[in-house]
Amino acid sequence: MKKKSSNKLVRFWKILGPGLITGASDDDPSGIATYSQAGAAYGLATLWTAIIAFPLMAAIQQMCARIGLVTAQGLTGTLKKHYPRPVLYLMLLFSFPAIVMNIGADIAGMGAVGNLLFPSIDAMYFSVLFTLLLLGLIVYLPYQKISSILKYLCIAMLVYFVVPFLYKQDFIEIAKATFIPTIKFDKDFVAILVGILGTTISPYLFFWQASVEVEEMKNKKKHLIVNKKIIFDMEQDVDFGMTFSGFVMYFIILTTGTVLFKGGIHQIDTVEQAAIALKPLAGNLAYLLFAIGIIGTGLIAIPVLCGSLSYIFTETFGWEQGLDKKFHDAKAFYIIIAISLIVGLSLNYIGISPIKGLIYAAVLYGLTAPVLIAIILHISNNKKIMGNFTNSKMSNILGFTAMIIMTVAAVVLIYLQLIS
Repeated sequence: MKKKSSNKLVRFWKILGPGLITGASDDDPSGIATYSQAGAAYGLATLWTAIIAFPLMAAIQQMCARIGLVTAQGLTGTLKKHYPRPVLYLMLLFSFPAIVMNIGADIAGMGAVGNLLFPSIDAMYFSVLFTLLLLGLIVYLPYQKISSILKYLCIAMLVYFVVPFLYKQDFIEIAKATFIPTIKFDKDFVAILVGILGTTISPYLFFWQASVEVEEMKNKKKHLIVNKKIIFDMEQDVDFGMTFSGFVMYFIILTTGTVLFKGGIHQIDTVEQAAIALKPLAGNLAYLLFAIGIIGTGLIAIPVLCGSLSYIFTETFGWEQGLDKKFHDAKAFYIIIAISLIVGLSLNYIGISPIKGLIYAAVLYGLTAPVLIAIILHISNNKKIMGNFTNSKMSNILGFTAMIIMTVAAVVLIYLQLIS
């Protein structure tokens, strides 16, 4: 009986791949900073967003994955083939600055946390070290190795499930905040909501999911003849990844919403501030686990961020691309990855605040995501493109709900900005 259970677990672990990595990368250091600020500023008032975001996020990522599997090309390639060029260039224009700022914020966050753990070494040295390490791994390791490393790094994120239980909790209060939404119609609260939605349902993940599904199939040396089993395995992978992501998001808001908010700390500008603030209030272990988790999530998220940007550019201009290819076979692909890492790192040297950049990036994601979701819904329901694998009724309901919620949040934010 134990052997059967063990075999099932092994089979399930093998199914996990792009969906798990996408989910884990969604909780990157910049996302952690957004969730930490939400918890510190408003306590448990935004805890319900994790419950709302999960099914919406899962539905959209499944659509993107299905587009990749059915068309055998990424989202950018599909847009290029079936939609006017201005739509494609507009997405490119919005994606580049937001993703680069996100990379910069993540590198800065990892460097700062490295300095917390080893105070004698300057944070900038850690930032450079992590950048070079990631660049070396992405360029020299084949996709299969990168995928395996990223999958095992996801285990590091389990630390966030432990942290809240190192502090006394009011479970009735938590249950109320989880299932009864709190909404405040003021500029800062709406900005936090848009930021949470933008960093959770992020456009760069749409591009990554579609492209990496194609990469995964190539790696398995399977013909891209999609059947129900392939779709079912993909849906399990995505559902598990998004569930994992949702739990991490939930526990970060829970940790900062109870420990920091109740401790009188209502402003968190950086991820290292969140870690430091936990130390006297929740103990050394909570602080240490929180800090280690930030480095782990950065190592997962940054390859996804720069990889998605490179897929967007190379598919737009028809250049060779793919993490399964060696450097000399896809020079442009790897050069774009290198440039995005270096530009992201340089933001820390030229005086651009990575946290301000991150907030702008999250809000920019929140403003552009509805447009992309509309396009993804259109592609996913187009029989000429998707054949027998168009959206189910439930997928459409969840997809349109995500688009409406993000559109309303963005419009309210713009309105509040204009009248203030």
